[in-house]
Amino acid sequence: MCLLDRDAVRVTVDGALATVVLTDPARRNAQTPAMWRALAETGRRLPGDVRVVLLRAEGISFSAGLDRRAFEPGGIDGEASLPQLARLPDAELDATIATYQEAFTWWRRNDLVSVAAVQGHAIGAGFQLALACDLRICADDAQFAMRETSLGLVPDLGGTRPLVELVGYARALEICATGRAVHAAEAERIGLANLVVPAAELTAAAEDLAAALLAAPREAVIETKALLRGALGLSYDAQRAAERAAQARRLRDLAGLGE
Repeated sequence: MCLLDRDAVRVTVDGALATVVLTDPARRNAQTPAMWRALAETGRRLPGDVRVVLLRAEGISFSAGLDRRAFEPGGIDGEASLPQLARLPDAELDATIATYQEAFTWWRRNDLVSVAAVQGHAIGAGFQLALACDLRICADDAQFAMRETSLGLVPDLGGTRPLVELVGYARALEICATGRAVHAAEAERIGLANLVVPAAELTAAAEDLAAALLAAPREAVIETKALLRGALGLSYDAQRAAERAAQARRLRDLAGLGE
């Protein structure tokens, strides 16, 4: 079933698997506010029985980041340019950026597991979109770079927290402040990539991972994901209590004693 196909985003649903594809390879899947609105809408429209979301991109690059036209005074047709955004009142500017962020926030919901299949360049907003997902499988030609700081900006699409969680503060600061490329082998070594495969095998590897995730009982995955996501914010004793409560729910459910 095709759920959405517009603004360089195509979404299909096959049972419990949703596949989101960026479909502007001629522009290396450069991102626009229209694309972000389509991605945000995707999160709102996913059927309740979807368990795994696979994010892919057509062409040689996952995403080259924000469409460079946004930096020009004229901007992208129908959209505010960055210079125009700078002139907005504080509250309006904050609300506009919050709207953009919606495209990046739903991928880590506890009822979903999201997998990004990354090839070629994942720059700036492209890097942050990959970071929005729970897991990342990369082709051996993948390159990540956070170029916002080099342009006088900051990463503002939700990417800073997962980056620090994955690689630690010092390495995250170095990656962002220098804007350098993190190639696939390093990405796997430092925890950005769960797996690196030859480019020709990327789609198959991502689909294999999706199938493995779907093989586990849904409620057990949801409970486990919630435990892992909350672990760093809890004390050891509080985390053990959360584990006990989650296990009690699972045991009762498996015994047919759930509500």
